[in-house]
Amino acid sequence: MDSASKLTVFFDDPFWVGVYERRVNNLLEAARIVFGEEPKDYEVYYYLLNNWSKLRFSPPVRQCVKAEGRINPKRMQRAINKQLSQTGVGTKAQQALKLQHEQAVLHRKAYNKQKSEEEKLFKYKLKQQKKKEKHRGR
Repeated sequence: MDSASKLTVFFDDPFWVGVYERRVNNLLEAARIVFGEEPKDYEVYYYLLNNWSKLRFSPPVRQCVKAEGRINPKRMQRAINKQLSQTGVGTKAQQALKLQHEQAVLHRKAYNKQKSEEEKLFKYKLKQQKKKEKHRGR
């Protein structure tokens, strides 16, 4: 069982946003955290410790990961510097967050549709009851 996780914090105008990615067995899940003002390292750590169970992860997205072997230290340093210079989130994490957003939209639409149907039924029954009350004794 392979697992890895990564937290990326970046400025997405007007807020500081963190994207937590976790990979388990070539499946990537992502959660978006909005911090507001620029968080300090200890604030991010404290937030993750206290709110881990409240994070809403996206549905898993399949990702093929290369097997990691021994990496030359200079190459590793270049890769680390490249990741630090990049801003934003990786495309797989973006796809996972987009999928989560789409599912939330579908859920909200279904809920609103059900609620409006119930309201229409209630109004119809109320109208029928008023109609029967008008016909007293007939």
